[in-house]
This record gives sequence, C-alpha cells and structure tokens, in this order.
Amino acid sequence: MLINNSRGKAIAIRLAEDGFSVCINDIAANSSLVDSVVSEIKALGRDSIGYIADVSKPSEVESLVSTCVEKLGPLTVMIANAGIARVKPVLQMTDQDIRGIFDVNVIGVFNCYSAAAKQMIKQGSGGKIIGAASIAAYKGSPGLSHYCASKAAVRSFTQTCALELAPHKITVNSYAPGIVDTPLWDADDKVAKTTGYSKEETLKRLGRNIALGRLSVPEDVAKCVSYLASPDSDYMTGQTLIIDGGIVMN
Repeated sequence: MLINNSRGKAIAIRLAEDGFSVCINDIAANSSLVDSVVSEIKALGRDSIGYIADVSKPSEVESLVSTCVEKLGPLTVMIANAGIARVKPVLQMTDQDIRGIFDVNVIGVFNCYSAAAKQMIKQGSGGKIIGAASIAAYKGSPGLSHYCASKAAVRSFTQTCALELAPHKITVNSYAPGIVDTPLWDADDKVAKTTGYSKEETLKRLGRNIALGRLSVPEDVAKCVSYLASPDSDYMTGQTLIIDGGIVMN
C-alpha cells in the first residue's frame, strides 16, 4: 500500500478494517505520516509496518516488496496509489515538467506492478494489483495535460498487464477518482493562479459538474479500492473503475 496523501490513508485504514495486514510506504519527507497510519492500523488489531521508498526507483520498490513479504507474509494485493499533480499550461511546460510527473505517475506505477507481479508469480497463488488512475485518463483538463497523459498511461498499462498476468491468476485493475477535496488543493497555489479563482471558488465551480452534487472525500475512493481488493472482484480484470460522483459516464 502506497500512501502519499489523505486518499492513501483512507485506503490503508479501509483495507485494515477489511482484515488485511498492511505495509505503508511513502517518501522520507512523509515518514511521520507513515508512522501515524501504522499506529492507527495496529490499534485496529491488524499487523502493519512502515517503509520508505521512492517508487520511481525499481530497486527501492523491489526492497519494499521483499520486506513486506518478510514481515507480513505472502503478497496478495498491491495498491499503486502514489501520484503527483502540477498545474502548468502546455505552452509553458518543459520536458522536465513532464518527466517529473511521469517518473511517479507512470514509472512508479510500472515499478509497483512489475515487482508485485514477480512476487505473486513466485508465490504461485495469484493476487490482485490495483493502480491509481483518474478521470483525467478519460477527459482532458486545462493546465493538466501532462497529468492527464500520465493517468491515461496508467489505464493502458492496467489493460495490457491484465492480459499478460491473467495466466498467473493475477488480476490488474485501477480506480479513477474525480474531484477529491484533499490537502493537495492547499499545497498548490498555482491552481488559483491558473483558474483565476480561490480554492473555495474553484472547488465550488468544479462541483457543479458532479451529478451527485458534492465533491468526493477520500473514503469514497477507499470503498471502491476495497471492492477491487476483495474476492467480489475476482472475475474482473483490465478495468478502470470511475468513482467521481457522475462527471464522466463511461
């Protein structure tokens, strides 16, 4: 389980409530958050460990998986939740801007898919690999062309990996959140500069496009991931489930 934001925390807590032992991973700057979530999971009576790894580096992800197996037992579910977003108009974008997003959102997801698949094949009992896409995989958004492209790549990776890993009884799916009210909006004042509105007004305007009439909260996404990690989704693979309150209707 990769926990880089409040959505990741909600997913980790929900999976613990579902009965999973959970390995929490993030970068070193968020180590205190990792420790906090591990403590919450242990308070629920489930086993949990924290780990620090940069998902854009294959060797670190491989070490993450091996440590998880050593401490918690066989790997049955991998959640590749790590992701970043930066707002920048396409005409101001540089190749470094694109590489920065793709290193985490695409290469990071690939590293997690690959390391998890190798471990699951070694174990010989199948498993579930789940990645973080977005409605940005289906719908472009001004100022987010590199982010949208990265999430479309996650969706495509998911489909092809599902085909290649099916003979090993490994399912590969992803989830596509919509507009989630998380601290990300507070951390990036470029949102306001790009849209011309404050965070509150931006979210209000975005919310008008949601059929159910409210922004998503992290727990909405966690419920979807819970399903993908459960036996109820055993006959589903290669799919990206949209959980956005009715913005994109597929």
